[in-house]
Amino acid sequence: MSRIGKVPVPIPEGVKVDLNGSTLKISGTKGTLEQEFSSDLGIELVDNEVVVTRSSDKPNVRALHGLTRALINNMVVGVHQGYEKILEIHGVGWRANMKGKSLNLQLGFSHPVVVEPLDGIEFSVDGNTTIKVSGYDKQQVGQMAAKVRAWRKPEPYKGKGIRYKGEHVRRKVGKSGAK
Repeated sequence: MSRIGKVPVPIPEGVKVDLNGSTLKISGTKGTLEQEFSSDLGIELVDNEVVVTRSSDKPNVRALHGLTRALINNMVVGVHQGYEKILEIHGVGWRANMKGKSLNLQLGFSHPVVVEPLDGIEFSVDGNTTIKVSGYDKQQVGQMAAKVRAWRKPEPYKGKGIRYKGEHVRRKVGKSGAK
């Protein structure tokens, strides 16, 4: 049995879970998430916990067991606490600021780059070089952070670019002069 799949998902105070067949709707203080799961898996509410069971030991059902439990846990944590990713800008003259709800980036192009947030996503800028992407859907937060990072990925020679906080960029040695 899956080690992750057999662990029940606790439902914290203030989170409401509605189960309708294989569709799960979870709402909390941050927002509401709804997702449909495979009918091969059994999802039950037992003693303020969500328990995922599988109907057979077929390989595809076994693979979905741990995934389904992890997705349900991500939904519960998201609507209760939320998720955030922090990005850092490294480069001379490169900076970020807010323009309404949109993120305005100056990244060495001839024009500013404006990034519009998805529904349920918020940007905030600390200083000029730290961007915080936050929201209640883990997948959307990661997707928006990756979209912002894609404008200037970190390059290995000078270390310039947009990187996740704590990300290490492996530096390369440039050309050496003729000797």
